[in-house]
Amino acid sequence: MPRYVALLRGVSPMNARMPELKRCFEGAGFTRVKTVLASGNVVFDARQAAEATLQRRAEAAMQAGLERGFLTIVRSVDFLQDLLAEDPYQRFGVPAQAKRVVTFLRTTPATRLALPIERDGARILAMTEREVFTAYLPSDKGPVFMSLIEKAFGTDITTRTWDTVRKCAAA
Repeated sequence: MPRYVALLRGVSPMNARMPELKRCFEGAGFTRVKTVLASGNVVFDARQAAEATLQRRAEAAMQAGLERGFLTIVRSVDFLQDLLAEDPYQRFGVPAQAKRVVTFLRTTPATRLALPIERDGARILAMTEREVFTAYLPSDKGPVFMSLIEKAFGTDITTRTWDTVRKCAAA
């Protein structure tokens, strides 16, 4: 049975408890459910289905079980493992101290942006069909990379560090 990762937007320990989130996914018929970290990452097994179908099932289960919805973006564990193996950051010479983040898009953008885009030390380096790769150096200006990404791609997205993607793909 395929293994998937649900990447939820806006989840934190303050607005969703991981055991409750796990129960919602189990109630939706998903098996071997595991939460990763406390930031809205749920790994699960499900019969082969379109990602959009799995997203709708997860969102409906959270709405019913938590009385709150979270935008959900699903990718297969196999896809994430392939993404990690490709390591799109290698070709850009990203400094070791830079933070690497992946933004997952719910749908393919209608237009392609000319990349890289840079602002205040945050750089959108590359993108695939539905993933955006950004690197930034932490600064006193706060999360500049998020405003840069949201301006370019809207808010039907969710972002994870490269390390979090690695943890999700291994779960």
